[in-house]
Amino acid sequence: MTKTRSRKALYIGLPLALVAALGGAAGYYFWKQDGGYPRAIVQQANDLHEHMLSFDSHVTVPLGYGSTGYEADKDGHGQFDLAKAAKGRLSGAALTIFGWPELWNGPNAPHRPTPGFIDEARNQQEVRYKIISGIVRDFPNQVGIAYTPDDFRRLNGEGKFAIFISMLNAYPLGSDLSQLDLWTKRGMRMFGFSYTGNNAWADSSRPLPFFNDTPDAFGGLSPLGEQAVKRLNDLGVIIDVSQMSTQALEDVARLSRAPFVASHSAPRALVDIPRNLSDKEMQLIKDSGGVLQVVAFTTYLKPLSKPTLEKLEALRARFDLQPLQGLTNALMPGDPIIAIWPEARFGEYASSLYAIVDEEPRAGLKEYVDAIDYAVKKMGIDHVGISSDFNDGGGVTGFMNVGEIRNVTAELLTRGYSETDIAKLWAGNFLRVWGQVQKAANPVAQLANTAQETRHD
Repeated sequence: MTKTRSRKALYIGLPLALVAALGGAAGYYFWKQDGGYPRAIVQQANDLHEHMLSFDSHVTVPLGYGSTGYEADKDGHGQFDLAKAAKGRLSGAALTIFGWPELWNGPNAPHRPTPGFIDEARNQQEVRYKIISGIVRDFPNQVGIAYTPDDFRRLNGEGKFAIFISMLNAYPLGSDLSQLDLWTKRGMRMFGFSYTGNNAWADSSRPLPFFNDTPDAFGGLSPLGEQAVKRLNDLGVIIDVSQMSTQALEDVARLSRAPFVASHSAPRALVDIPRNLSDKEMQLIKDSGGVLQVVAFTTYLKPLSKPTLEKLEALRARFDLQPLQGLTNALMPGDPIIAIWPEARFGEYASSLYAIVDEEPRAGLKEYVDAIDYAVKKMGIDHVGISSDFNDGGGVTGFMNVGEIRNVTAELLTRGYSETDIAKLWAGNFLRVWGQVQKAANPVAQLANTAQETRHD
């Protein structure tokens, strides 16, 4: 499934054991036919993934996951399932519990959010949590939840896929700080404050005029957000700064006593948009001891092509908007005047904009690893990792699902990365940071919020 959540929001197969047994051969065949990598590189990548831990730090759980065609144990239509993970030799992934104002629901959509939208967003969280719990319940011999880095390694040693539970967007939590304790008890180990649109905790890198957002409304984190940083540190939960405004990220850097990460971001040097990270922001992550998990998302890795920009300019002229000044409002309906538009006008414009952007040719492995190269150059090999943003628009040609992760490794090998460095990129750096965050926790808070590993409600 390649349709993005942004577009949506603004508009029995082979047994796993057999899939795993065939995984290396299947990957080898793909590379030789389509990837163009030398035989020696292909073999080295295959061999490396037989013993190396690998981790994707951002995979969205679709609300319909588990339905026909999207079963967890079958090689289906989606970008993530246990069968593809076995084929690619992916050791584990952060499955993201997400909630957002579903403004396209109901008749006469879109709708501007009301207080009742928070309840719906919390329901989305619950649905996704139950999906994750159901995967572990239904396939106990293939998968388990990792509550600690040691759990992750143990599950890998048992031949099981490790699920790391993350949360994205504080919006569904309203102003209730105690929700952090609740979700930590349920297994959450990473928390991202922001998505499209500001919330009560932090400014977003992509404020949404349709929600009546103002850029930098809080000037970074709100007082509630500042309290959340301390609480997350106490609980031993990783803070995820992806999608925050620059000032909010700077506030996290000022307040956090533990390393923090960007779970799915790219360098702004590649595409100059606020959603990407500036060199200064990348340095702040490094200075904390944290990691930038470079995301495989086309429009964050390469500028829009001339034909796409021409179509967008024509669309903007039709809606009486000024010509683009940079790419910020090319990728989302972000012009301030949209705050006063009728809902139907916004819906027509947003749908048209995303339809045009969806036609943009995908980036490839070259552009993706260019982004990794840049991050490594600026931050050092110990502060960079890998993420896909699968099931929410992520994926580049050659890395379109979790079964194709070895293509990334092959590209890294061709650029001269050592096996030791590749192991750091794929999981080593993230696991190190995770361990450091847990060591920096308040022991009393940890004791009171110990994850209930055997309980899946």
